[in-house]
Amino acid sequence: MRFSVLSLVGHAPHPLTGELLPAADRFHEVIETGVAAEALGFDAYAVGERHAGPFLSSSPGVVLGALAARTSTIRLLTGVTVVAILDPVRVAEDFATLDQIARGRVELVVGKGAEAGHFSLFGLDEARQWDLQREKYELLRRLWAEEGVDWEGEFRPSLKDVTTVPRPYAGPVRVWHGSATSLESTELAARHGDPLFTANAVQPREAYAKLVAHYRRRHEEYGHDPATARVAAGSGGLLIGDTPRRTVARYKELYEARVAQAFKPHLEGRAGYNTPFRTIEDAMAGGPQLIGSPQQIIDKILGFHAAYRHDLQSVTVDGFGLALGEQLETLQRFAEEIAPVVRREAPSTLWK
Repeated sequence: MRFSVLSLVGHAPHPLTGELLPAADRFHEVIETGVAAEALGFDAYAVGERHAGPFLSSSPGVVLGALAARTSTIRLLTGVTVVAILDPVRVAEDFATLDQIARGRVELVVGKGAEAGHFSLFGLDEARQWDLQREKYELLRRLWAEEGVDWEGEFRPSLKDVTTVPRPYAGPVRVWHGSATSLESTELAARHGDPLFTANAVQPREAYAKLVAHYRRRHEEYGHDPATARVAAGSGGLLIGDTPRRTVARYKELYEARVAQAFKPHLEGRAGYNTPFRTIEDAMAGGPQLIGSPQQIIDKILGFHAAYRHDLQSVTVDGFGLALGEQLETLQRFAEEIAPVVRREAPSTLWK
């Protein structure tokens, strides 16, 4: 198993105190956490992209560029790049530039995004989201794989003999497809033989297992080697306690206040937006959240692996309002007490 840390650069008031950090301080936290993740042996660090809601992650490439300057080995991922609302030429240029600065450490996770509202922000029809995603992604992969590209499509002006610059550092950047609720992303990943990154953050495990199973089946039906069907999985946040009882005592009020704060009543009933695991006990027992003692978290990740056979596990430490020191303490405990056991029990050849 490989491990990545994800930040969506959330910027909501603390769910218990109401304190809101200045934006500059939040970016400082994200970058310092990435530097610590490299020192602790994590394999990757990812920054999300959101254009609506209480987030500061509208420009993940800029944040990752700052992190590239402070690190040398950790892979730099997005989580996700919302290709459906972006110009693929600009995406190709921006992330190839980042890949050159990072000397080949960049990988994209693309998706249509988890926030309702960003399509209208960019003047796009949300009803066409999957058409937008498909066309723009397929142009992006051509721009990185080819030079002198001729192209015509529906959603942007045609291209004639275009070679984007700079080129990626060592050939086309690997692209994962983020999948939260829809088979559309799994289908696009399978068609092109690309890896899948399942959100695994809100719904019960069975919902994500269905997406992964569809991906693996369609990947093989498209003629790709099943051994190349790489899968990654997210999680709904990481909170570690010495024992289950102490975890509940320490984090119950914080967890449940954050869930209440993040609840979106206008999206109630739509899969993937509001967690059904609204108490910490429910989250520990059956949710995707990694909350509990080290052994509980080990068992849960290995349970994910039994269902998904995934190569990469993503964790998030800044989603509940923990101060930077506690975020770093949580990452250290994960690196020392949890990751070695999971790596041994679920080895992976990803990134070897």
